[in-house]
Amino acid sequence: MTDRIAKVVVDVPAQETNKIYDYLIPDQLLDGLVPGMRVVVPFGPRTIMGYVLAIHNHSERDNLKELANVLDVQPILTEELIELGKWLSEETMSYYISSFQAMLPQALKASYKKSLHRLAPIEQDALNTLFDGRDYIDALELLEHVSLRQINEAIKRGEAEWDYEVASKGKVKTIQMVKKVGTLDQFDQYLADLSRQSKKQFQLVDYFLGLEEAVPVKEVLEQNKTTKQTLSKLEIAGCITFFQGEVYRDPHQADRFTRSAPLPLKPQQKQALDKINQALTAIKNDVFLLHGVTGSGKTEVYLQAIDTVIRDGKQAIVLVPEISLTPMMVDRFKQRFGDAVAVMHSALSKGERFDEWRKVHRHEVSVVVGARSAIFAPFDRLGLIIIDEEHESSYKQEDHPRYHVREVAIKRGEYHQCPVVLGSATPNLETYARAKKGVFTLIDMPDRINDSVMPAVSIQDMREELHLGNRSMFSGALKEAIQARMDRKEQIVLFLNRRGYSTFVMCRDCGYVSECPNCDISLTYHQRHDQLKCHYCHHQEPMPKTCPTCESDSIRFFGTGTEKVEEALNQTFPEARVIRMDVDTTRKKGAHERLLKQFDNHQADILLGTQMIAKGLDFPKVTLVGVLAADGLLNLPDFRASERTFQLLTQVSGRAGRHDLLGEVIVQTYTPEHYSVELAQAYDYQAFFNQEMALRKAYQYPPYYFLTLITISHEQLLKTEEVARTVVKLLRKHLSDEAIILGPSPSPIERIKGRYRYQCMIKYKDEPNQKAVLKKIIEHYEPLKRKENLSIQIDLNPQQLM
Repeated sequence: MTDRIAKVVVDVPAQETNKIYDYLIPDQLLDGLVPGMRVVVPFGPRTIMGYVLAIHNHSERDNLKELANVLDVQPILTEELIELGKWLSEETMSYYISSFQAMLPQALKASYKKSLHRLAPIEQDALNTLFDGRDYIDALELLEHVSLRQINEAIKRGEAEWDYEVASKGKVKTIQMVKKVGTLDQFDQYLADLSRQSKKQFQLVDYFLGLEEAVPVKEVLEQNKTTKQTLSKLEIAGCITFFQGEVYRDPHQADRFTRSAPLPLKPQQKQALDKINQALTAIKNDVFLLHGVTGSGKTEVYLQAIDTVIRDGKQAIVLVPEISLTPMMVDRFKQRFGDAVAVMHSALSKGERFDEWRKVHRHEVSVVVGARSAIFAPFDRLGLIIIDEEHESSYKQEDHPRYHVREVAIKRGEYHQCPVVLGSATPNLETYARAKKGVFTLIDMPDRINDSVMPAVSIQDMREELHLGNRSMFSGALKEAIQARMDRKEQIVLFLNRRGYSTFVMCRDCGYVSECPNCDISLTYHQRHDQLKCHYCHHQEPMPKTCPTCESDSIRFFGTGTEKVEEALNQTFPEARVIRMDVDTTRKKGAHERLLKQFDNHQADILLGTQMIAKGLDFPKVTLVGVLAADGLLNLPDFRASERTFQLLTQVSGRAGRHDLLGEVIVQTYTPEHYSVELAQAYDYQAFFNQEMALRKAYQYPPYYFLTLITISHEQLLKTEEVARTVVKLLRKHLSDEAIILGPSPSPIERIKGRYRYQCMIKYKDEPNQKAVLKKIIEHYEPLKRKENLSIQIDLNPQQLM
């Protein structure tokens, strides 16, 4: 019996459509359709896109609809990625379609065009005039001129119908190319007809006779210093032909890289590489935790392990947090492996990301370097997966599907029987605990590669500075240290984890604070545009000149952002050249790379920035790192606040003294006695791990317990609270007595984008029934979600509790 039934997931992210539908495969698609292809299918009154997951020879249903069309020549999802998508959907309790969409570049997601199709002569003059001889009118154009009622009447009379067109947005870039098509006799004939004055024509004939491949027309014109008009004469003679040729958009200009050779390894690097190579040889899916201090040479270990993988004819994925995916990191991989590397991250345009993905899909590259979504690179012979800075919270996707890269990497490692390497100077506590228990294999790299000592860290108590009358944002010690580096022509990195000019704006007379009308959060002042902005919903408004409540002019800025620090630096050190790097200064494409290049070329003395400068940077002249407010992360309502503070202080300290010059780190804080600050000063990860684990055990947090966070949001406060209370009652009724259920309580930020938010948390060691209970709760509230725009979000491994 012929397999004629396609099992399809449709592009409608909703609970009631979260299933696999059966469609009949028409005769013309029978031989060409395979699982992993995108198809166009009828769904209710419209046609939409879907993914074929399998092809069977029978269906439980009768009267099946036929597939309308196919969007791909080759499947875009491999057999492994189809299974991974199903697992991801179950694991994260997300829709099937969301899981598959997460695996693909934006350019491969369908766009839909709605238009009115004329079936017969139309009675209404207004509508008839609009068609003006056409059979289709775009819906948006139509509704500008006639009402929906008029359109519906025409549809009822059978004169027209809605038509839905599905289009793939993946656009291939083409340029005009030229190639030789004439025989030697044709070229001879062409030369015979030329006058002796036609020197350019003789030159072009010589050029094309020596050419075997097609080349861009632009290149021919530049090399021969001629015009398109002159070139066209050869085409008229039948010697050459023009055509549109496909090219890749190249965001990294591969030809600018000079190839680098492997570096000699230190004993600790060799030991690490040997362990990874043993797993590669044995074809085992071991998970390694490479715990190496900043500057210990982890990247060279990665590069040499990848070299082994490529020589074995296999492929490698290297994941780096978005903020440390600097041009510096990309350069190292491109210099070592050249065109064998594809790079995937959010700074690329949609077209560039599409092209990088196509190189992987066509097996034209062996290595992918990228941020979170690169874990889904469609390789079919994976030999190694590396996650650098594995502790980074950005490895957790905060939208559907809420996956963690580490778990997906381990799953892919099991499928391909290949090792997974997790690298960090400050591993995630849960990861390190697994390594201590022997679930992962721990590899230690405790020394810096160039035998340089870790920079000395001094803690400056800002309370003492205030007592001494210093009200500036720089302690006396930091001012002196900056001046000393300026005098010696060395460079400085200053870190502050808050952008903008000031944290909030307040009236000193009545205490009014400018707050976002949509979110329960104060607005941040941005001096450049003289605007107050919300960093959550992007609301913005002009800075008031007087208090909106009491009309006093005593309205003042409080708190400090990077803009304000930049202004203070210019006043305190007028001769200093400052580069500010934050979300506001790196919005434009290529800005990140341009600013870092300027700093590397010593066109600036001070690099001031937010978290994006805390890791991945390696500048030989940087000898001073200043942390302006170490308390920023410490005071967040999150059980991981101490861990994140320790990690960030350790990582940012590692930017200093990485080469021959000695480094120094100055940390300014109002809580110098906090253990995360003291232990970061001593670079004592082991002591921090022991102390933090004792607290986690006492308060029943990971890794001793698992967590599930449920967030309910609605436009009405009472409705949000009522649903949250009912959800908690249902959980207490259906989960085991061992489960600890906290809440409901307002979220730390109670309102975002005009929606109130309540949350409850489940702490548990083993709740096999949990997912089934949560699914029933979601199904129970499905009608309310559609009718009243209620939202219930479930995060089975929350990294953020805000």
